[in-house]
Amino acid sequence: MGLIKKLKKKRRKRRQKAEYRREFEEFSRMSAAAGNRLPLRWEDRWPVLGENTSESGFDRHYIYHTAWATRVLVRTKPELHIDVSSSVYFIALASAVVPIRQYEFRPPNMVLDRLETRQGSLLALPLDDRSVASLSCMHAVEHVGLGRYGDPLDPEGDLKAMAELQRVVAPGGQLLFVVPVGKPRVQFNAHRIYAYEHIVEAFSELELEQFALIPDEPETGHLMVDASPALVAEQKHGCGCFLFRRPA
Repeated sequence: MGLIKKLKKKRRKRRQKAEYRREFEEFSRMSAAAGNRLPLRWEDRWPVLGENTSESGFDRHYIYHTAWATRVLVRTKPELHIDVSSSVYFIALASAVVPIRQYEFRPPNMVLDRLETRQGSLLALPLDDRSVASLSCMHAVEHVGLGRYGDPLDPEGDLKAMAELQRVVAPGGQLLFVVPVGKPRVQFNAHRIYAYEHIVEAFSELELEQFALIPDEPETGHLMVDASPALVAEQKHGCGCFLFRRPA
């Protein structure tokens, strides 16, 4: 961040803190006048600053890709959906639609009807070849081998994970796969960003049934179904949603 941006950020924080104190004091006077229905103490404060905006912000990648995947499951209605290391919000909500079993290296301690969590590694799934009719792995593979989560460093870790996912998709089965897309690069140790062609080539045994893009900027679009590979190439850090199917 440049010096000017840093100075602007500091000034903005000072203004926010001053406004916070002013509002606390005003609210305190109002509460006293109303009879102090609930205790209000400065030591109990919990500042949440910068949220008085005209719109509610949200993480475009995580809201839109999970919305896309849930809509696929609503449409395809699998008897059982297997997920590998996707967002816990996705499995929690989508299990209201279809039964879900998730495999995760660090399985979450979640208890919900129609949701089962088990321990499993993306590099060695405890599943037979071509045995899974409906599978998802979303915003996970791009991290494999970068050491971010204590996993061993491996420049080919993501390719090994994709091969493992492809191995278990059944004939006629579907794979919902999501990764960052745009100008290809490694942003160590956070994630990788892929070209559209990288992903299609990695799943060469499967056919691409649908592609959706969440572009960098809302002005370009939101959840763009059937976006072109050319548009993907223009992104710095977009989100690619790939629906693959193995020929029956």
